[in-house]
Amino acid sequence: MKGVSRGLLLTLLLTTLAGALGALCTVHYLQSKRTPASLHEFVHKEIRLTDDQETQLARLEQDFAVRRKVREAELRAANAELAAAIQARHEYSPEVQASVERFHHAMGELQKETIVHVLAMRQVLTPEQARKFDARVAEALTQPAP
Repeated sequence: MKGVSRGLLLTLLLTTLAGALGALCTVHYLQSKRTPASLHEFVHKEIRLTDDQETQLARLEQDFAVRRKVREAELRAANAELAAAIQARHEYSPEVQASVERFHHAMGELQKETIVHVLAMRQVLTPEQARKFDARVAEALTQPAP
């Protein structure tokens, strides 16, 4: 019985060490692949904003949050409609096509709302801040997909 206990302890120790090594390697790999900060984080953490700018941006973000929720609800409704249309006939029917078009329209409207919001944020910034902001926006829009 003593031999089994040592073997079990050794197995547990080696398993724990292997798991810890795997976790360290994973963390290191994931950190090297880390995506850049979101535009929101960039503006609030990397651009030095005045209190007045923070207040103006907070209002813009609050307004956008409401509009975004409406657009996201439209996307969910279009997806539900699409699911029902596919289930009804299991083919690319006129109903499926209409649902796809409804989804694309809602997605396009959300994208427009987002662009209008980003441009409104830019208006709050000083010329120097706007240059940094523009560079970050351009980077985000031209970055290859993961």
